[in-house]
Amino acid sequence: MAGGEQPSPMASTRPKIIIIGCGFGGLEAARALRKAEVDITVVDRQNHHLFQPLLYQVATAGLTAPAIAEPIRRMFRHQRNVTVLMADVVGLDAGAQQVQLHDGQQLPYDHLIVAAGATHSYFGHDDWARFAPGLKTLDDAFVIRRKMLLAYERAEALPANTPTQVLDALMTTVVIGAGPTGVELAGTMVELAHHTLSEEFRHIEPHKARVLLIEGGARVLASYPEVLSASAQKQLQRLGVELHLNAKVTDIFDGGVEILEGGVAHRIASFNVVWAAGVAASPLGQVVAAATGAQLDRMGRVVVLPDLSLPGHPRISVVGDLAAALSYSKNFPKNYPENFPQSQTENKADNNADNKPPTPVPGVSPGAKQMGRCAAQNILRRIKGESTERFRYVNYGDLATIGRNSAIADVEFPLLGKTRFSGFAAWLFWLFVHVFFLIGFRNRVVVMIDWGLAYFTFDRHARIVMGKDE
Repeated sequence: MAGGEQPSPMASTRPKIIIIGCGFGGLEAARALRKAEVDITVVDRQNHHLFQPLLYQVATAGLTAPAIAEPIRRMFRHQRNVTVLMADVVGLDAGAQQVQLHDGQQLPYDHLIVAAGATHSYFGHDDWARFAPGLKTLDDAFVIRRKMLLAYERAEALPANTPTQVLDALMTTVVIGAGPTGVELAGTMVELAHHTLSEEFRHIEPHKARVLLIEGGARVLASYPEVLSASAQKQLQRLGVELHLNAKVTDIFDGGVEILEGGVAHRIASFNVVWAAGVAASPLGQVVAAATGAQLDRMGRVVVLPDLSLPGHPRISVVGDLAAALSYSKNFPKNYPENFPQSQTENKADNNADNKPPTPVPGVSPGAKQMGRCAAQNILRRIKGESTERFRYVNYGDLATIGRNSAIADVEFPLLGKTRFSGFAAWLFWLFVHVFFLIGFRNRVVVMIDWGLAYFTFDRHARIVMGKDE
């Protein structure tokens, strides 16, 4: 071809694979196919891959956006079998094997991997989103950071005769949901107010700012072992976070929240409320279900077969947070029914054991990565005419940071087995793991430098307020 021009993937006779979404699952799927004789089209509504475990650091001004994000085109610049499209997927024709984009373009495929991820769930109260943003994207992080910093700016500018209630509301932050995201946000927001901002204002006292963590259950980090949950609670309280457990949020409005705690309803005045309580599958799950007849679970996730494909549609796989998937142990009977009831798997069985019944795959980044690789490998098996393999999730453990020198870890080390620890050692281990898994050498260096400076100076350089008031 003249001038070294590359042939269009759509004109190629090689199998066409479309990957919707370039989060952890989609990225790993594409990488697993890098040496395959296939043409891959990665479609994402954003132009970047986001390292979501550190998104709260952008929201709390600890890191800049480029430190945890990488342009998708740059990541695949050397993988010649990948074409990247920045577009929204709005439709799927499973019979014709075509994906419809927002501009009306139809993309044909031989195999499809859907890795569209998850979004916020307000449990039927979508109107709360206006007052309590969630944290899933960089845009969300910018909104949260802006609200948080502007609250202190507005408090500093209040006239001397302003009622105390107004100042208190501006100096109070409420985080709803004590899962990993809520715990990380609450702990870091306390550090920001009590240390970073403590000497930068003249009329307010940021070290007296309040951060409340509201949780409907009996303990924080409920998915973690109870001993680590108790340790996390103590570490949060030591940092200065005010915990409200067994507290149900009944309303969120402009200027605060209403909770039901101990059978008593009361209001908390706050102009900075953050939602970290619920997750729902991407709306694309409904598109997939309508086109294929696949079932959705109560969270809107697509119920997949053991090999991550859809019933009656072996050329379509769903991975990551959008998939309601089961993990099959190594020696689980091959002839066991594929529609093993998920209701029978709601237990704490060890996913790494060789003879346990299938268990639900947790919605974490290692699970998405492993599903992406499994789906890609099964596509190659189908192309070769071989049978596919059931998905097996290998759980290497869980980590959660709480704040400066504070974290918990429940991990499994080779030879040592499962180990649980907390405090400073867990915090150092958390730092190492997250830097190691960041995308790109530059990002690793930038994050290490920023974290090093922040540790010794308590400073957070990304405290830039952008945008206009609504």
